[in-house]
Amino acid sequence: MLIDFRDSEFRPQFAGHETFPLRLLWLKKAYDAVAKENANRRTFQEQDAIARFGVGKNMAISMRHWVLATGLVEDYENGLRPSSLGVAILDDETGHDPFLEKPATLWLVHFALAGSPEVTTTFFYCFNIMNQAIFDRETIATGLMDLAKSKNARVTAETIKRDVEVLIRSYVSKAEGAEDAVEPLLNELSLIREQRLANQFEFVRGPKKSLPDGIFALAVRTFWKRWHPSAPTLSAELLTYGAGSPGRVFKMDEESVLNRLASIGEITDGSIIWTDTAGLRQVSFVREIKADSLLRSSYGKESRS
Repeated sequence: MLIDFRDSEFRPQFAGHETFPLRLLWLKKAYDAVAKENANRRTFQEQDAIARFGVGKNMAISMRHWVLATGLVEDYENGLRPSSLGVAILDDETGHDPFLEKPATLWLVHFALAGSPEVTTTFFYCFNIMNQAIFDRETIATGLMDLAKSKNARVTAETIKRDVEVLIRSYVSKAEGAEDAVEPLLNELSLIREQRLANQFEFVRGPKKSLPDGIFALAVRTFWKRWHPSAPTLSAELLTYGAGSPGRVFKMDEESVLNRLASIGEITDGSIIWTDTAGLRQVSFVREIKADSLLRSSYGKESRS
C-alpha cells in the first residue's frame, strides 16, 4: 500500500540554510570543524566563524545546516559529533571520499536531503510528492503551502519561495555569466534540467548509471526502516512509486528499479532476496544489511556496467 507521508508525525522545515544552496567544500569544512576541533552549534554563529571557515557568518550557519541535513554530523547531547556515515566518508585517513570527488557520495547526499521530510521538507516534497514531470517554481511553492497548512505550520509565502529557490539552485546551474554562478554540488547527478525558454524544469528519469548498486541497496534499507519497519516484504511497486522510495528519490523508471532489484540478493550477500514468480514481484528481508560492506562496494566500483 502506498502510504501518505502527510500522515506521519513531523514538523515541516523550510529554513536553516540562510538562502545558500549546498556548496562543494562546505561539508568537509564543517565536518572537520566538528571532528577535529570539537565545534558545536554555537561555533558556526560566533563572530570568529568568518575567520575559521573563510565565509560570511550567514554562510557559516548555512554550512552547519547542510552538514546536519546530510547526516554527516549529528546532534549529541549539547554538542555535535561526526556520524558513523560521516566518518566512513570524510575521515582523512579512513574515509572513502574525504574530498567529495566520487558519484557515490553525491548520491548519498541527495538521498539524505530528498529521502525524508523532517529537515529538508521542500526537497522531499519535490522528489516524492509532486507528480508533475515538468514544473516551475510556483508549482512547488503552491504545493508546499498546502502542505504547511495541513500540518498547521506557520510559514510565510516568501519563506517557501526562498526555500524553493535553494532547491532549484542545488541541482541546476545558473546561466553562464550570471552573478554567483557557483556550480551546484548536485548538478552532476542530472536529476533536474532547466527548460530556459519556458522558465520551467523537468525531472530526468532513467537508470542512473553513476548510482552504485550498494547505494541503491542502502536506500532500500533506509526506506524499509523509515516507512515500513514491521513489513517482512516490500513490493516492486512500493519501491518504485512510494514516497521516500529509491524509485522516487533517484527518479528511476520502473524497469530500472526492477533491474537493480534482480541483483540485490548478490549485492547484499543474501540479506535481501528478490522474488519474481507468478506475477509476485517483491523483496524479502532476511537479516540486517551490513551497511559498511555496501559502502565499500559502492566506492570500489562506482558505476554499473
